[in-house]
Amino acid sequence: MSASIPQPVDVLPHRDPFLFLTEVTGYEAGSWAEGYWQLGDDEAFFAGHFPGRPTLPGVLMCEAIAQLGAYVVLLDERFVGRIPLFGGLDGARFRRQVLPGDRLDLRIDVQRMSARAGKATGTASVGGERACSAEVMFVIG
Repeated sequence: MSASIPQPVDVLPHRDPFLFLTEVTGYEAGSWAEGYWQLGDDEAFFAGHFPGRPTLPGVLMCEAIAQLGAYVVLLDERFVGRIPLFGGLDGARFRRQVLPGDRLDLRIDVQRMSARAGKATGTASVGGERACSAEVMFVIG
């Protein structure tokens, strides 16, 4: 990881077990970001979703996309020390299963942002194959 790219834990208020962003690999503050979530084989939710056939819940893919969105928003100097909160989720589509040990590659593009709210589009993929896409709306708390 480049020394010029801040660690997610240094930007986001999220902490284990709810920090789903392992590393950010590129960004432009307030505009776009790319990163990933490296899933372990022993994530607690895999035990119950589903026993004998573990798969990443779609809502957690959406949360990972939203966390990358929060990361890119919080790097914008206008929003340092604030907190972006979910305002809505539109057009979420799930295309493939995500399994234990997979690397979930993430991309977010901010479409519009004001002093109080914004909208972004995001994708999550595994091995170049799209797993999830969604439009995320957020409010700045």
